[in-house]
Amino acid sequence: MGRSLRITGGEVYDPANGINGEIKEICVEDGKIVRSCTGPAEVIDAANLVVMPGGVDIHTHVGSPAVNAARGFRPEDHRHMHFSAKPGMRSGVGSTVPSTFATGYLYAQMGYTTVMEGANAPIGVRHTHEELIDIPIVDKGLYIELGSNEFILKFIKAGEIDKVKRYVAWLLRSLKAYGIKLVNPGGVEAWKYGKDVETLDDKVHYFDVTPRQILKTLASVNESLGLPHSIHVHANRLGTPNNYLTTLETMQTLGNARVHMAHAQFHSYGGKNWGGFCSKAAEIAEYINTHPNVTTDIGQIVFGDATTITADGPWQYRLYKLTKNKWYNQDIEVESGCGIVPYTYRENNFVNSLQWAIGLELFLLIRDPWRVFLSTDHPNGGPFYFYPWIIKLLMDKSFRAEMLKRVHKRVMPETILPTLDREYTLYEIAIISRAGPARALGLKHKGHLGVGADADITIYSKDSDKEQMFEHPVYVIKAGETVLRDGEIVHSPHGKTIFVVPPDVGEMDPTFKTEFENYYTIRYQNFPIDIEDIPNREAIPAGAPR
Repeated sequence: MGRSLRITGGEVYDPANGINGEIKEICVEDGKIVRSCTGPAEVIDAANLVVMPGGVDIHTHVGSPAVNAARGFRPEDHRHMHFSAKPGMRSGVGSTVPSTFATGYLYAQMGYTTVMEGANAPIGVRHTHEELIDIPIVDKGLYIELGSNEFILKFIKAGEIDKVKRYVAWLLRSLKAYGIKLVNPGGVEAWKYGKDVETLDDKVHYFDVTPRQILKTLASVNESLGLPHSIHVHANRLGTPNNYLTTLETMQTLGNARVHMAHAQFHSYGGKNWGGFCSKAAEIAEYINTHPNVTTDIGQIVFGDATTITADGPWQYRLYKLTKNKWYNQDIEVESGCGIVPYTYRENNFVNSLQWAIGLELFLLIRDPWRVFLSTDHPNGGPFYFYPWIIKLLMDKSFRAEMLKRVHKRVMPETILPTLDREYTLYEIAIISRAGPARALGLKHKGHLGVGADADITIYSKDSDKEQMFEHPVYVIKAGETVLRDGEIVHSPHGKTIFVVPPDVGEMDPTFKTEFENYYTIRYQNFPIDIEDIPNREAIPAGAPR
């Protein structure tokens, strides 16, 4: 029998089980929540403390060839934050793009225990797995980026949707990935020719396929494979004025199909140009409020330095032209692309200040906390370790009012933020940072404290300053083991890599291997990742077709 643990006297917030601040005992055996301990157990006295499930980040960028390129592209970033090696801990560096070990420690120090790597070109997933294995403590999974994959575009052009289904299943199985990501569908392929797509009906060069077709096809394939998570969409025209119309049209195109709209703040802009830049958060929130098939994370910006990393090459070129900062651009074979541009969000900049307000408007206007999740689109909107600051903004309207006095004065007439009196409760914070993301991901053993759940638990002190409270947990427990005590990492285990097992929908055509080797720089047999390459793993079977 493994370690037994009893957490007594704590004020428990476990929304998945309807527990809202009740004083309850939590029992743990063998890394799982149990009804009661069967023998002697270590006791943690949580009297006057707050107990929540471990945090779940549905959208972050923490380990991939793109993230690693950003680390190398920004040596100046390494100077701002560094971690010295200690017994049981490795050294690390990085402020906006921390190294792998630092990433795991920083997440754990906030009480997070599960994170999802947000976008990966399939050919780079072997590298991504190596980085995820390196990140200590937290469990993790990854999405593969398929919105401009040339095999998928070719199959759609030919009307061979069954081939798309078999290809996607083959990719997920071969790469040990968790879900399907689309980044600027069709636009990343267009960027290989120096172009973009401006509408959902623009045809991608050579393939004569539109973003609308790509979205509908992959949403249908996702449902027919019974994948636990919806398609995860970075919509077209990110970051550009008046893009809210494209965001609305994207959601409308998908009808009742499940969809997760990533980093919604960057897709909720009005105005014909930057001079007329304005918020359309209310329009986006209203659509989400009336369509229960849609979930979203916000991509809240935080003021200070950021590193923008995305497969959305056309946008990164625009950002480079706007900022005159250095720019990294990469064409990733037949699959995707990558762009990196350093950026600084400034309180005295009107656009940045309104971006900050738009994110908060979305948080406060979307009524159902089960469908809106905490994120900064790390590191695009700022580092993930600013989550406690964002939580304070959501829970304390007086703090929002203070911040409004500090940001650019033109924001006040452009935002409805001063009229929004809503303050999130601890119960709602537990939803947007834990229970909600876990449910949207289909991770039934995460984000809650019910019997059978993973014993991933965070214990916070009660503090009127919610930033301080969520910045400094008293205890963090991962799979039943105490990994943090009184703000210090005391144990640094390897987390699990979580991936989906798709159903058997048939093999690829015999000609596929030849096509693969005609276009890729690697051999077909070197593309799949052996199960033995992922030493600490958890396979999640796909469900029935929807």
